[in-house]
Amino acid sequence: MERFVRRLLSLAGAALWLGSGVACKSQADVAPASSAEAAASTAPAGKLRVVEAPEGSVDAVVRDALGAAREGGRTLVVYVGATWCEPCQHFHHAAERGDLDAAFPHMTLLEFDLDRDRERLAAAGYVSKYIPLFALPGPDGAASGKQIEGGIKGDGAVGYISGRLKEMLAD
Repeated sequence: MERFVRRLLSLAGAALWLGSGVACKSQADVAPASSAEAAASTAPAGKLRVVEAPEGSVDAVVRDALGAAREGGRTLVVYVGATWCEPCQHFHHAAERGDLDAAFPHMTLLEFDLDRDRERLAAAGYVSKYIPLFALPGPDGAASGKQIEGGIKGDGAVGYISGRLKEMLAD
């Protein structure tokens, strides 16, 4: 019964977001990192890296990961998704398969889950109307205001997000 109730609540939340065309990615496919800083600094050269954000103050976690990424010649992007978000799942699976390595060879995505981390993200200025959210952090770890949000469902999700992400990084 408990499993049924959890599933029902999950579907209700997904229905609200899906009705607005919003999408996100699944946390279940991301290996947790003991430290965002360590994970960002050990990313293989020439490959996109997805790092699950550890607990703690978002600005401090991001600031640490930003320093490590810069030392490794990488660009850090804060990524906010949710387990029920279809475009996020498509993007995550593409990253996991290595499909995005050529497009983003020096990028580290520091991943947060909207459902779990909403309050701590908001405290650091990482807010959006839609998900997924991709945001460039400021030097203090707080949101810089440079971000893209939202996605599309279906097979075009990865291309849509990737194109917009490239534009944001080029600005």
